[in-house]
Amino acid sequence: MADPKAYLMRIVSNLALERLRSTRHKRETYVGPWLPEPILTGGDASEVVADAESVSMAMLVVLETLSPLERAVFVLKEVFDFSHAEIAEAVERSEAAVRQAAHRAREHVRTRRPRFAADRSRQREATERFFAAATGGDVNALMELLAPDVTLWTDGGGKVRQALRPVVGATTVAAWFAAIGTVTYQGVGPADMKAELAEINSGPGIVFSGPARVIATVTFDFDADGRITAIHNVANPDKLRAVADGTAHDLGTRRARSPHAAAGREHTAPGPVSVPGPGGTARGEPHDGRPWPGPGCPR
Repeated sequence: MADPKAYLMRIVSNLALERLRSTRHKRETYVGPWLPEPILTGGDASEVVADAESVSMAMLVVLETLSPLERAVFVLKEVFDFSHAEIAEAVERSEAAVRQAAHRAREHVRTRRPRFAADRSRQREATERFFAAATGGDVNALMELLAPDVTLWTDGGGKVRQALRPVVGATTVAAWFAAIGTVTYQGVGPADMKAELAEINSGPGIVFSGPARVIATVTFDFDADGRITAIHNVANPDKLRAVADGTAHDLGTRRARSPHAAAGREHTAPGPVSVPGPGGTARGEPHDGRPWPGPGCPR
């Protein structure tokens, strides 16, 4: 084989394109909002900042709006730093077509991605405060952390009870999350529900779980002041398998780095805590049309 690297890139690219086209077809009949699958991530933040942004929930949501070809070209160029000629060979298009697709993808991402974001330390602080306020049922504290037009996106895939449409506004979203300690969800009562801070898709997030199973993840988008502008709540059990497996993906960097680069990094987030506490009366719309409250939409 003259060029194993080019051969493998072509095979993987074709498989990815086929998968993207298949997924896009399935999304046409998907129940409620569709969100990317969450994964646990790890590694030294200073070493992986460029790659971390590429797997953030905000970026993945934007990438889902690209065509399969545009997405493949964007990822190969911007994340893996392949040349246009290499990408053209991999996706079996002309180099001119690849350049055009790359330009369209970059412009699309540039106009849709969040323009400003707080630094990672401020994001982590806001997430920890949200964690404390939500598990304690403190609506006022939640309101302080949310942008006025914050949007909550919930993904249950029709398999668990979730809102069919985005939930918009700080008051509604705050009440929604303040209710988590008052409801039963998927057979998990408030006394058995746990919440834990975790790094999800390279950013701070929260994992909700019951006995021996994960029931939901929550991740956030932030503005430059550290206020939460969007919340992504994934509760479709098919999308939680990677999180339930517990494997943290070390993002690494595009180029080789020292195997000791992440050594000494400690997880400083607190361990699991019981969720019960005073709650609110937020209501959403489940797939069967009945109202119910809760984060990850517990009932």
